[in-house]
Amino acid sequence: MRFCSLGSGSGGNATVVEARDGRHVHRVVIDCGFSLREFETRLARAGLQPSELDAVFVTHEHGDHVGCALGLARRHGLPLWTSRGTWRAIGGGDSGIEPNFARDGEPVALGALRLQPYTVPHDAAEPLQLRCSDGAASLGVLTDAGSITAHLLEHLRGCAALLLECNHDARMLAGSRYPASLKARIAGPHGHLSNDVAAQILAECAHGGLRHVVAAHLSEQNNTPDLARAALAAACGAAASDILVAHPAEGIAWLDLD
Repeated sequence: MRFCSLGSGSGGNATVVEARDGRHVHRVVIDCGFSLREFETRLARAGLQPSELDAVFVTHEHGDHVGCALGLARRHGLPLWTSRGTWRAIGGGDSGIEPNFARDGEPVALGALRLQPYTVPHDAAEPLQLRCSDGAASLGVLTDAGSITAHLLEHLRGCAALLLECNHDARMLAGSRYPASLKARIAGPHGHLSNDVAAQILAECAHGGLRHVVAAHLSEQNNTPDLARAALAAACGAAASDILVAHPAEGIAWLDLD
């Protein structure tokens, strides 16, 4: 099993997860927060074509996550998975696509891949994040949430890799030029995770079998890769150089979980 990020930030997010079952390979793209042309360019950089994907999973309706998902699914005949709330929020009923509805606690089987959707506190209609597994190892994906819940932690514990939102540094956000209302939304319980809160999550989920920690969805105005690395490294007793950061333009190269 392996995964890569095609880019992560307020300008767009997409993560590809792949699992092998003998000679068969199964792949899902989690979110497609770019234009279709940009997405296909980034996918090609990861060595893939849209025809090599098996499904699209949309975590919620915000533009930096849904992006070209409908167009991608329609053009290439890919199954699209999302919650009913997200489907309604994006107006999917007029898209000509027949969706597959995901629910908290109901696994989605895609060949060798098993997706476990779980709910998170975020200001969207019915947001779902994912734990992805091939039966031997798991990847925990958490790219948009405002606070910690026991339910969230339950789905991230025991993973071999974690892709964790580190949206902002609390001090940088407080001192930014953002309007007070926007600061309150971002820092609120249904907004985005700060470095410190992401570090708390990691501290709860770190274990000896954790191979990769990736900081994702960093704000270009209110965070830096060094601050995110330092917070996560301190939480799991690692060196800052051991923490990877998904770049908004370049994402992160393939990482193996086996």
